[in-house]
Amino acid sequence: MICMLIEVRVKPSAIDEFLKVIKYDAVHSEGDEPGCMRFDVLRDNDDPLKFFFYEVYKDESARLAHRETPHFAKWAKFMENGLDGEIVRHATTNFHPTDAEWR
Repeated sequence: MICMLIEVRVKPSAIDEFLKVIKYDAVHSEGDEPGCMRFDVLRDNDDPLKFFFYEVYKDESARLAHRETPHFAKWAKFMENGLDGEIVRHATTNFHPTDAEWR
């Protein structure tokens, strides 16, 4: 599996739109993509404009397929003007639970 940890900071003026767009992306990622195992959106306790996404995909092809979906297209459009700074991406593999132990 491929586990992605994504960090973004949202412009204050775009927070309401962000909350709608990212929830839509997360719900449809898990609901519509057979290869998306998980898509969590986490808000930083110290900086309410900083968010983390924890995304789990069955494999690299599932991760790439995510980028071809209509819900990702909405996210991509938001990214053009709604983010404050660069996106920080971490591609990881799970240690525990192992792929075989995953729920």
